[in-house]
Amino acid sequence: MKKIARITAAAALAAMLGLTACSGSDGGGSSAPADDAPKLTSGVDKAAEAALPKSIRDAGQIKAAAGIPYAPFILLEGEKQVGLDPDLAQALGEKLGVKIVISHQAFETVIPSLQAKKFDIIMSGMNDTVEREKTLNFVEEIYAGFSIVVKKGNPEGIKSIDDLCGKNVAVQKSSAQLELLTDLSKTCKADGKGEVKVQQLPTAQDPQTALKAGRVVAYPVDSPVAAYTVATAGDGKDFEMINDPKNPAGINPVYTGIGTLKENEALTEALRLAMQSLIDEGVYADILKKHNLDSFATDKAIVNGASTAAQG
Repeated sequence: MKKIARITAAAALAAMLGLTACSGSDGGGSSAPADDAPKLTSGVDKAAEAALPKSIRDAGQIKAAAGIPYAPFILLEGEKQVGLDPDLAQALGEKLGVKIVISHQAFETVIPSLQAKKFDIIMSGMNDTVEREKTLNFVEEIYAGFSIVVKKGNPEGIKSIDDLCGKNVAVQKSSAQLELLTDLSKTCKADGKGEVKVQQLPTAQDPQTALKAGRVVAYPVDSPVAAYTVATAGDGKDFEMINDPKNPAGINPVYTGIGTLKENEALTEALRLAMQSLIDEGVYADILKKHNLDSFATDKAIVNGASTAAQG
């Protein structure tokens, strides 16, 4: 059973206040835990290690693609990668007996890069969707909805996603929120309220830049990211997050997970076993709590939660 996150603007914001501000950089180098880094787990899970493809065991590493920065999943403190995914990468690597090395890749190109064998997995705060599952398998990390970010004071009086009809709205390219806005725009047009005017922008930080500059009136983004943005941008003075009473769990709650190529079933199973080991050991809960994301946890390792939820 999945644990459905109960998301409100106040609770999510309060939960995220302990996180550090993200770098404004669009890039980030490769990073793996140092050999002398404090261990997060009890060590290798033999079943997970045995499930790894031989090529990865021989290489001693898993290459992960991530759009950096994307707080709170991954961001930079100087040269160091921090956030949920670097910690999970270290812990999963310990369970698998290899290092997981995270490198920057523009978000809209992470799937083609995986298909080109440049990387083994995607760890980029990617939402699991039924459409993406045609290409990828997902080992889920969290379960949370989307929230709408607006300027402080909410000058447009936006109260729900329906209020975006006829408005200029920003979204990151290739994000799951783009599909959400596309569907909403069709409904708005059919209802005579005007289409949503969507600006697709390259990086995760571009929508908030557009909002601050007044080029758009709102942007929807994963609730953990929205809460982080609201808490940190302009020392908390730039934006606020809409609490939509029609969507107490956030808009369209979805799984966010680690992506692997569909045909790479052995790697998917190895990651699932390693994630389950982290859950059983309590390390998964500790990592999410460290980053104030524990309300978005799942209670077991799940593969392809989007299609499972659709069937249910």
